[in-house]
Amino acid sequence: MVLDVLAYFDETTEEFVRRRHRELQSAGLTNADIFERIATELPHRAVAPPALSLRQLRRIVYG
Repeated sequence: MVLDVLAYFDETTEEFVRRRHRELQSAGLTNADIFERIATELPHRAVAPPALSLRQLRRIVYG
């Protein structure tokens, strides 16, 4: 449990975006919905990254 919390805070923005994309994709959401949701979640992280556009989020996932 403690390791899960530490891993959460150690996760980079790129790792978070990729993980959430996989989770939301497996839940059946479309990419348009996925990237919108991730964009709204990012500012609420413990250490919020700079604002990322939807295009930047797609590039994190797909390169």
